[in-house]
Amino acid sequence: MEKSFWDNRWEQHLTGWDLGAVSPPLKSFFDKLDNKKLKILIPGCGNAYEAEYLWESGFHNTYIVEISELAVESFLKRYPVFPRNHIFIQDFFDLKDEYDLIIEQTFFCAIHPEMRKAYAEKMYALLNTGGKLAGLLFNRDFEGGPPFGGSKDEYEKLFRPLFTIETLITAADSAKPRANTELFFEFIKK
Repeated sequence: MEKSFWDNRWEQHLTGWDLGAVSPPLKSFFDKLDNKKLKILIPGCGNAYEAEYLWESGFHNTYIVEISELAVESFLKRYPVFPRNHIFIQDFFDLKDEYDLIIEQTFFCAIHPEMRKAYAEKMYALLNTGGKLAGLLFNRDFEGGPPFGGSKDEYEKLFRPLFTIETLITAADSAKPRANTELFFEFIKK
């Protein structure tokens, strides 16, 4: 899952994960946030509809990280006002900083299952004390991958050592292609 793999997917328009808009469960979550000063990260952001929505909603401390330069170019072509110094074009696992909130949207399912423990540990390291990891995880299997599937039980075992599981439920308002296959979650850093 290196840079060349993702650049190739973008170059060939093999972006089946792209909903063309902010994911409905995340929009609902964002609409309940009231602290506009939160430092927010969206890893593996792709077309970054969530970053655009947050920025338009006044969350001007939002950052994105993406390994594919072509994905970032696509985002900036659509939304050129997003500040360049809030964009990291690099491997997520090399990122260094601390955030109050990290948003998960089709990034976890894009990394190989062998990397899931490292993902949980990196999220923990990037969050401030009491920070929150929130978003969507698939509750289904896929053939091959990416995307790679998962289950509620697997997520509980993976994240519980590092996070307090505040919410882990079937998303009620998923986009139609993902209906009843997504879990909305909120995990608090211990």
